[in-house]
Amino acid sequence: MSNCDSNWQIVSASVRGTSHEKFDLPCQDAHCYKRLSDNLLILAVADGAGSARLSEIGSKVAVETAVNTLAQMIDLPFSSPEEIDWKGRLMNSLNAAKMAVEAEASVQDVEIRELATTLILVLATSNFIAVAQVGDGAAVVEDKAGKIEAITQPEQGEYLNETKFLIGFNAVETSQIKVWEGEPTHLAIFSDGLQMLALKMPEATPHRPFFSPLFKFVSMITDQQDAQEQLESFLRSPRVTERTDDDLTLILAAL
Repeated sequence: MSNCDSNWQIVSASVRGTSHEKFDLPCQDAHCYKRLSDNLLILAVADGAGSARLSEIGSKVAVETAVNTLAQMIDLPFSSPEEIDWKGRLMNSLNAAKMAVEAEASVQDVEIRELATTLILVLATSNFIAVAQVGDGAAVVEDKAGKIEAITQPEQGEYLNETKFLIGFNAVETSQIKVWEGEPTHLAIFSDGLQMLALKMPEATPHRPFFSPLFKFVSMITDQQDAQEQLESFLRSPRVTERTDDDLTLILAAL
């Protein structure tokens, strides 16, 4: 994680789901973020496939590679962000993450499917948010008018209850690439473990009673360590675990 001063206030956590605790399996989710300037932030969330033996490695490699690749492609300061090809840069970052996962599979001497993972990559600024997503989970934003909306939605695979993975054929080419323009006040990126609480399905619109207290919470952080412990406690609370036994990742940011 990068730790320079920023106008963005951030708290994040990835925790094991109750099903993984029960069988002593690792948390297969991963997340990463990097601050590039006062108002420029790169974030990523990945959810390793439950059926993949080393997906916790795949998700970690994916988020770190994606964030670092996108960071290296940004020249600061940029005077006209609207003139920059964010779609191309986001897709290049997804491709780099996919290749890094493939390389790690070779190092581990396993089939690539054993490192299968989803990936959400976000570039957040004070006047636009660009998102690339392969698979489930979502990125949600609140603007200065108090409107909460989903920038991306969970992506389904070919079959019901199947998601898309970064290693899949054409996964990068068919990824969701969205640019939201406005003045953000809050941002949330989360893995699919939180979908049933965070989104009204099947339309996948944000559930305001879920986000409003969390956005208020991240805006009022005074102690980073305490805030992270509180977020982890929330993700492990009965309110959450009674609805899902999956691994959980949530990044919250306030501007």
